[in-house]
Amino acid sequence: MSENQAATAESFSAPSEVDSKARKALWGAAIGYAMDGFDLLILGFMLRAISADLQLSQAQAASLVTATLVGAVVGGLVFGMLSDRIGRVRVLTWTIVLFAVFTGLCALAQGYWDLLIYRTIAGLGLGGEFGIGMALVAEAWPASKRARASSYVGLGWQLGVLAAALVSPLLLPHIGWRGMFAVGIFPALVAYFIRYSLHEPEIFVAKVKEKSQSAKQSALGLLVKDWETTKLSIGMVILCSVQNFGYYGVMIWLPNYLASRFGFALTQSAMWTAVTIAGMALGIFAFGHIADRIGRRPAFFAYMLGAAIMVVVYSRLTDPTQLLIVGAIMGFFVNGMLGGYGALISELFPTAARATAQNVLFNIGRGVGGFGPVVIGAIAGLYNFETAIALLAVLYVIDILAMWFLIPERRGAELE
Repeated sequence: MSENQAATAESFSAPSEVDSKARKALWGAAIGYAMDGFDLLILGFMLRAISADLQLSQAQAASLVTATLVGAVVGGLVFGMLSDRIGRVRVLTWTIVLFAVFTGLCALAQGYWDLLIYRTIAGLGLGGEFGIGMALVAEAWPASKRARASSYVGLGWQLGVLAAALVSPLLLPHIGWRGMFAVGIFPALVAYFIRYSLHEPEIFVAKVKEKSQSAKQSALGLLVKDWETTKLSIGMVILCSVQNFGYYGVMIWLPNYLASRFGFALTQSAMWTAVTIAGMALGIFAFGHIADRIGRRPAFFAYMLGAAIMVVVYSRLTDPTQLLIVGAIMGFFVNGMLGGYGALISELFPTAARATAQNVLFNIGRGVGGFGPVVIGAIAGLYNFETAIALLAVLYVIDILAMWFLIPERRGAELE
């Protein structure tokens, strides 16, 4: 990059304050992500009803979650590259519409295979939203508040999940699983808001105008352009895989575990799940502020260690009240790290590949995490749920090693 190009990029890469454009970008990204969270958790609550109605096996039911997340990997790749080429706002709109339409079509499914197809295509849209929204927010917010901004987007997911935990027990008995999927069409309205209210970040517009050599390269190629960059990509894939494996492995099976072990009705299981999710939301909120104050690496190390300890503690509990309290603490650490990925990935990769990096790396992690429910279910079947969840502690140790050796500190860094 020439000196003039570097100066141009720098003038656009560091907003000095949080203005109305930054706030609108945050709201648009967070609301879209909330719709994703709502959809995926209601699927967990509906698996039993869907299985009974369509006569699905346990493996087929679990594969609906896995197919959604595997579709997210493909969607992350395609829509991330499109976003880096033609714009954040336009492509974010497309992903939400695709996700909403095919979620609504799930209500019309007549059997396993057509439902699997609808879930996979809905996953394409789901995979695009996270990374594009995170890139949009990271480019619109000042460097000193970038981590907390990405944590606020992450809170959108948790609010959607929390809404699903509270609403599902109320609506599912009355409108059934088909009615619940039909509700998923409403995010299309969010797409209208995003398309006509948001603007492309100035740093992205400047980079498009520059047409620098790096911009002409494949965005995907920029993730492995040299060994140092490849190490960053490998490190982030490991972090995102552990994050998603732990999250989906716990949250998809937690309602069924509570119901089978303690005989909780759906409402009671939803209450336990909601408290755990509330702990997760608090963890995400705190992570962004901690990472902005003391750095990305110290914040991740603290949360990873806390997650490794708490999953072991949680797996040994038998008292329902203890499960309620400790579940919230476990959620704080296990999913609180979600608050940092958007800022960290944005700071590690250039504007020409930022949305691609967000989507590809995080959604590879989602794809791996998609096997979490299957693996946790298999281990729980062979042994017990306590053993399955305790094994997650080993993954968090791997997480710590990946962060230590592969990911540098980037707090306060200007976007390239």
